[in-house]
Amino acid sequence: MEPEKICKHIVSEALRRGATDAVVEVYVGREHMIKFANNTIVSAESRIVGSIDIFVAIEGKRAATSIEGLNMQRAREALEHAIQLARLAPPSDTYAPLPRGPFKYDEKLLKGSRMRGDPDMLIDSVNAAINAALSAGAERTAGSLVYTRGRTWLLTSGDAGGSYEDSMIELSIRALASDNAAGHFVSIAARREDFKPEETGRRAGELAAMAVNPTEAEPGTYEALLGPMTFANLVEEIGEHDSAFHVESGLSFLADKIGESVASGKFTLIDDPTIPGTPGARPFDDEGLPTRRNILIEGGILKTYLHNSATAKKFNTETTANAGLIVPHPFNLIVEGGSGSLDKLISSIDDGIFVTNDWYLRYHNYRTGDFSTIPRDAMLRIRKGGIDGAVKGLRISDNIVRVFRNIREMSGERYWILWWEVETPIYAPYAVINELNFTRPTS
Repeated sequence: MEPEKICKHIVSEALRRGATDAVVEVYVGREHMIKFANNTIVSAESRIVGSIDIFVAIEGKRAATSIEGLNMQRAREALEHAIQLARLAPPSDTYAPLPRGPFKYDEKLLKGSRMRGDPDMLIDSVNAAINAALSAGAERTAGSLVYTRGRTWLLTSGDAGGSYEDSMIELSIRALASDNAAGHFVSIAARREDFKPEETGRRAGELAAMAVNPTEAEPGTYEALLGPMTFANLVEEIGEHDSAFHVESGLSFLADKIGESVASGKFTLIDDPTIPGTPGARPFDDEGLPTRRNILIEGGILKTYLHNSATAKKFNTETTANAGLIVPHPFNLIVEGGSGSLDKLISSIDDGIFVTNDWYLRYHNYRTGDFSTIPRDAMLRIRKGGIDGAVKGLRISDNIVRVFRNIREMSGERYWILWWEVETPIYAPYAVINELNFTRPTS
């Protein structure tokens, strides 16, 4: 059955079964994945992917489910399951019906990005990244390239929705100059001209070469230079904790801070899915509302939480068109960059540590923002404005708000970051942190 007919049938059936609100989202696309290791492509596969997401509400009782594929019988069974779950769910203390459409959407966003991804081009891109990394000093490389192109259909019981196309390339390359010297970088693009496989491989290779023979570093408080991979991970935490759902649940370090300083005056963060050709661009949110540009933090001041209709009613404000039917969330986070180059930022640091990547960010206290994360790949010592070898044996243990308040400068150059530690597309610069606390990792 065609996706439009699936949407109409499931919404109609949900209302017939007693739902007061229903949303169906169908995705159909093609995915090409190339994996490489030891400088050689080890697998290349192509597959058709499809999914159906279903949301129902019976007044304040809500439930959601999803299935893979476009099987109508399975979709009916999933709807039945969602209806049963909604009837059993505890009622929310606030009920907000879905927005009433239809709405007018930006035609450029509906058309989306239509980047071609023929197999020869994808293979050539992987080889270009590998060769650039080797030329920059790496001995071996590993990683993946994923190209996706598809269409999403959305229909709500509020007569809102439509369909849009999107396509994207995600290249992730990890280069090694020795067993304990690695560098990692990514290239994420929704337009062919923004895809930079050679530059990405070269950066990974350069970092690996600089990471050779690391020495044990002393724990303590240092000036820190955070690379885009690391900084994007922290920025995503700001975006996630800015969700009104997490604020209301008592699990956000941004609770009760609207209008207050939560970052350096140099830091401005925007969620903007309305820019065609960017990785997180989309014409409507999961309630069918046209997306919009939202300033989350401006000059260090927290301006808004991210809302869907239900959280907006609870907070006595307007939705920011960031549904998430249950949990509002950002789509396309953009950090306004600074003016300095990477070399200028390094030269401004007298005694510091350059963290190029991290993983396993964990909270000791969600409400206060106390966290720790483990530096990964190249971690470099900076002394008197220059790189002075590689270091190891440190963990970042600090407070998220304190880190963002300690931003001293950011680079003008920014990169789209998306990988397994960063699930929201983030346009991130390099950032200098005046003080960052490093501890010994525990075994």
